[in-house]
Amino acid sequence: MTTIEIEPLDREAFAPFGQVLSTKGAEHFTINAGMTERFHDLARVEIGGENGRPLISIFRGRPYALPLELGLMERHPLGSQAFMPLHQRPFLAIVAPDDAGRPARPRAFRIPPGTGINIARNVWHGVLTPLEAEGDFLVVDRGGNGTNLEEFVFETPYRIIDTAP
Repeated sequence: MTTIEIEPLDREAFAPFGQVLSTKGAEHFTINAGMTERFHDLARVEIGGENGRPLISIFRGRPYALPLELGLMERHPLGSQAFMPLHQRPFLAIVAPDDAGRPARPRAFRIPPGTGINIARNVWHGVLTPLEAEGDFLVVDRGGNGTNLEEFVFETPYRIIDTAP
């Protein structure tokens, strides 16, 4: 079994897989007569395919314990998928580049409290992976006609470990 170490989230390191949803370092400006700060254009919502439309949902995920065995990855060929936690606990984003129609070696990122991610269209990723406790997530993804889910099961799972102090 191959071991994958969890990495801290970094915009540049995550960029090949999507965008980081965070106010830190984001373009922003004041609106609503000076009463609101707008953190602008944090993610690219991608909607493709016939009758594609954005969906806004809430997912409630049960927590995972570390180390974690990663046996399944999925991707959505017709749209992006954004996850914004509605709680103040970390979660994992496990992503992988494509290698001829299957996920290559995965990377695991620890998403800090108060930060979300947008996984780009057709990017391999693990399932929703809250840590510590059950958590709700605001999810923006694609609805409409067509098949928007591909799954891949690894013959030998990866082991995700946390080496952070």
